[in-house]
Amino acid sequence: MSEIHILSSPTRLVVRTPAGDTPLPALWLRALSPDPSQRDPLTGQRLINPHLLPVDLELTAARWDGPRLHLAFSDGFAGDYDADELLAGTVLSEECPEPRPWGSDLAPLPIYQWPDLAQDTVLYQALTDFIERGFLLVHNTPTQTDSILSIARRFGFVRETNFGAFFEVYTRPKATDQIDLSYQSVALGPHTDNPYRTPVPGIQLLQCLQNETSGGLSSLVDSLAVAAQVRREDPEGFALLSRIPLRFEHRDPQTQLVAIKPMIELNGNGDMMGVHYSPRLENIPLMSEADTRSYQRARRRMGELFDDDAYALRFRLEPGQMMMFDNNRVLHGRTAYNAAEGHRQLQGCYIDRDGPRSLYRVLHRSLHRTLTGTSA
Repeated sequence: MSEIHILSSPTRLVVRTPAGDTPLPALWLRALSPDPSQRDPLTGQRLINPHLLPVDLELTAARWDGPRLHLAFSDGFAGDYDADELLAGTVLSEECPEPRPWGSDLAPLPIYQWPDLAQDTVLYQALTDFIERGFLLVHNTPTQTDSILSIARRFGFVRETNFGAFFEVYTRPKATDQIDLSYQSVALGPHTDNPYRTPVPGIQLLQCLQNETSGGLSSLVDSLAVAAQVRREDPEGFALLSRIPLRFEHRDPQTQLVAIKPMIELNGNGDMMGVHYSPRLENIPLMSEADTRSYQRARRRMGELFDDDAYALRFRLEPGQMMMFDNNRVLHGRTAYNAAEGHRQLQGCYIDRDGPRSLYRVLHRSLHRTLTGTSA
């Protein structure tokens, strides 16, 4: 268990664990002051600029005042601190569940009924599943034109693109406004949408309105599980895929979108968040012959695993059923279908990646208050 201890000569604080002591620097402590003169109580935003604190700032005094710490600093400021909040601040955390990679044997699937998501407790569990697994399946949704937007707003804010606030996917004659292969009845391999954008739409919702065909099975693949396998087999190849930038492009008569980014997406801590993957839209940069072969070896293996049945979930979407997935983490695709059998129509939209995570934190806080009767 972690505990804060006061040491003297000179005065300093440490976090004590079985593994040893971790010092808490005076500059770090000073910037975390919750005092109303330093931080607005309503917004939690600082009223001072910590970038301007003196580099040689020191802790001059420290004492326990009941459960709180009273600290004084060499710049003349003194104030009270909550020890639990300081301990929480020693860990960089988004305060969300950790991702849990999965394969084709995932069970049970995270399936929810749309009417049940009106309850905050059910929505909280759905958000937990979504953050951990990267996708949700929602059944019994309304299927009016643009109803996808009201569904999306339960989870976050709709992001409009050149495809509109929402888009419809069905077979269109090649001579009309067909600007993407998704408007044909051909199979679509696992891919992420819109890698040519900056930023990429983080979450996609796809809802079935009609499905009169025997084909067109939807598929989902977890890039975290696939990339972990690539990393085990070929660490250098994984590093190349996370470092070498690709050029992604989409163009139509009204639009030309270009983005340059690596295939594998890492966060600020160096942890993998997902991929930018759409073989029909990208080009690798000019490299040496050796580097090109090394890159191709890793890219080929990644592609093989994305197509491997051991990693794919496949299912038929019926009218009123919807899948919501993290567009960077979870690749999606479909099998081919015969448009002559009948009509297959989906509608979809995008929301930003941070929406469900924000809602999770808000519900976590409010449900915790309800259960404990506290203001935490």
